[in-house]
Amino acid sequence: MHGKHSPGGRFERWLPRLVLSPSLFAIFIGVYVFIAWTGWISLSSSKMVPQYDFVGLEQYLRLWATPRWETAVVNLFVFTALFLAVTIALGLLIAILLDQQIRGEGFLRAVYLYPMALSFIVSGTAWKWVLNPDLGVQKVVNDLGWSGFVFDWITRPEYAIYCVVIAAVWQSTGFAMAIFLAGLRGIDTSIIKAAQIEGASLPRIYASIIVPMLRPAFLSVVVLLSYISIKSFDLVLALTGAGPGDATEMPSTFMFSATFRRNQMGVGAASAMMMLMTVAAIIIPYLYSELREVRHEH
Repeated sequence: MHGKHSPGGRFERWLPRLVLSPSLFAIFIGVYVFIAWTGWISLSSSKMVPQYDFVGLEQYLRLWATPRWETAVVNLFVFTALFLAVTIALGLLIAILLDQQIRGEGFLRAVYLYPMALSFIVSGTAWKWVLNPDLGVQKVVNDLGWSGFVFDWITRPEYAIYCVVIAAVWQSTGFAMAIFLAGLRGIDTSIIKAAQIEGASLPRIYASIIVPMLRPAFLSVVVLLSYISIKSFDLVLALTGAGPGDATEMPSTFMFSATFRRNQMGVGAASAMMMLMTVAAIIIPYLYSELREVRHEH
């Protein structure tokens, strides 16, 4: 029998580390080293090419003095608020309906989850066709005889951001539904039966008892959807190209445009660091609450 200090025991102990080390090294270089590099570039005078001098917060001041960045931040807040509210509401409603053990539940789950299998580029391109007044919904309805029907939001700056919301909700509702449904299936059904014996209606049981018990699921959905909304680059690029004008500009598209199109690498790096701080502001409290719950359980 091999002891833990024998050559065989040491090999068994080190084997998982050896197997994982290339991946960990790649993550360290590809994530943390480049985060540090981006942070340094945001404090330099970099424009077309990286510069390794130090100008303090000059790029951040230029960033917040840029009207296009202010538009991107406002769009992010509008998009995130609507995206979270509608996706969570629809996901929870569908999960509650599927929790009633209806026929064809497996098929319906697959239908609702199917959009998550598509990339945001594919979704954005498909919705660009659907929302195009000359190809999509407006043309179909007009051809059916309703010639006065107009649905041209994607071409109107004041409504274009809502087109991004529609596409994002369609893609992510199934994801929210799956998390909520898993939470519902983890709740003891005897709670519902006991409440029904007391005379409570099913909607009241869900509203007063079941939904409040889904707090961990709500927290997970909010954190993950918030992360999706902050990095919504490919969907916006495929659907609207950040247009018309800058009507659907987002921090992610602003960062890409500043860095690779307008030769403002320092400003682009500063915008990337602002996005990183926003993600950290969402993720760190979530991780803290999870770790605190684990400690309380032990």
